[in-house]
Amino acid sequence: MRRRRTPRAWRFLALLAFLLLAWTGGFIWFVDHVPRGVDDRTTATDAIVVLTGGSERLPVGLALLENGLGERLFVSGVYSGVDVATILDLNDQAPTTLACCIDLGHDADHTVGNARETAAWMATGGRMSLRLVTANYHMPRSLDLFRRVMPGITIVPHPVFPDSVRIETWWRHPRTLILLADEYTKYLVSLVWPPA
Repeated sequence: MRRRRTPRAWRFLALLAFLLLAWTGGFIWFVDHVPRGVDDRTTATDAIVVLTGGSERLPVGLALLENGLGERLFVSGVYSGVDVATILDLNDQAPTTLACCIDLGHDADHTVGNARETAAWMATGGRMSLRLVTANYHMPRSLDLFRRVMPGITIVPHPVFPDSVRIETWWRHPRTLILLADEYTKYLVSLVWPPA
């Protein structure tokens, strides 16, 4: 004889279904808010901040510095032992004249750490605005955390677009789907994780 589900089991299943629907709805909203382009390419800021983690980010940051869109470039989350000369060597197109205007942060190992490290660096120079360079899928979480850690700072998002992330047809590409789902889950966690 088949065993009947108890009211507690039904409540658990209903809660599970609700959470799954809520996560899915939020995920679709999140993907819709991942930047597809750079909204502001011209506003100059006190600083350009690059978050490490993707090969496309640093060349974009260096080009922005070279084009005068920031007074200094700060690279957050750099491996210990890596210096400015190494950064420039790895990016052949970057002129060595930029070396004077680049600072590196070696303490951050996650996005909250990036925000805290950047806030400390911004405070030392009395800087009040920055252009934030990171991957498009990483921008919603980064922007939220940076704004919470630095509420008085003007932040201009400058997403970069990795070739491997097929954002326009994400549902057809398992790697992109997994990457976005992982990033969305981290975004949800960051909303309840006090960054300060």
